[in-house]
Amino acid sequence: MTSPDTVLLEELAWPDVEAALDAGTDTAVVAVGAVEQHGPHLPLVVDALAGDELARRIAEQLGDALAAPTIRPGCSGHHMEFPGTITVPPETLMDVIRGYCRSLDEHGFDHVALVPTHGGNFAPVNTVAPELGRELDANVIAVADLDELMELQNDGLEAGGVDYREPVIHAGAAETAVVMAVRENLVRTDELAAGHDGELSTARLLSEGFRAITESGVLGDPRKATPEAGEAILDAVTEAYAETIERERAAVR
Repeated sequence: MTSPDTVLLEELAWPDVEAALDAGTDTAVVAVGAVEQHGPHLPLVVDALAGDELARRIAEQLGDALAAPTIRPGCSGHHMEFPGTITVPPETLMDVIRGYCRSLDEHGFDHVALVPTHGGNFAPVNTVAPELGRELDANVIAVADLDELMELQNDGLEAGGVDYREPVIHAGAAETAVVMAVRENLVRTDELAAGHDGELSTARLLSEGFRAITESGVLGDPRKATPEAGEAILDAVTEAYAETIERERAAVR
């Protein structure tokens, strides 16, 4: 049997997964995305698309990991004033995460890394991960620091040649750049326009909803985005997250 040239769990047959586990693959990377508005210039799939790409890249960098299908939708109640957004309660998302982790644990994965790519998913992930860590044989790793993610995204913008930082990231330069790097055809360049810019409390966004802050659903200025900056963002997040996962795995091996 020819070994598949992919780290994507969903593209493998079960004998492939069994063989990978027997050969030393011990980690599953699970992105936790969303289906929600990202302004008039980006599709609803942004957070799930970023999750797909990051999980794949992290798994490839680790070398002994597979990328599970990205969980979607997520907790996006603060975007529900924008048509198309799909949200689930935190309890539902946590139940899905439990199902993922229990399944992967039963199949023999020693480590499950949870990687949220949408702000509303960080609290549920950080709530359920310790519980699962106590329940399962697998080591459940929550790579879920929202401030760290936004800092890495801003660092990626700078590394990609964009002299601009976003206090709160949503549908602005950073996320538009990532979509340009992964699926440039999904960016509606004729709809690019600046949204709310400047300092903003994430707690206010979550409590009052995005429509109270920005009529278009955009924070920051997506016109500053470039594919090169998107690639730099993906590189920065992948490297940092892979290092975190390596460190957490080493602590229990």
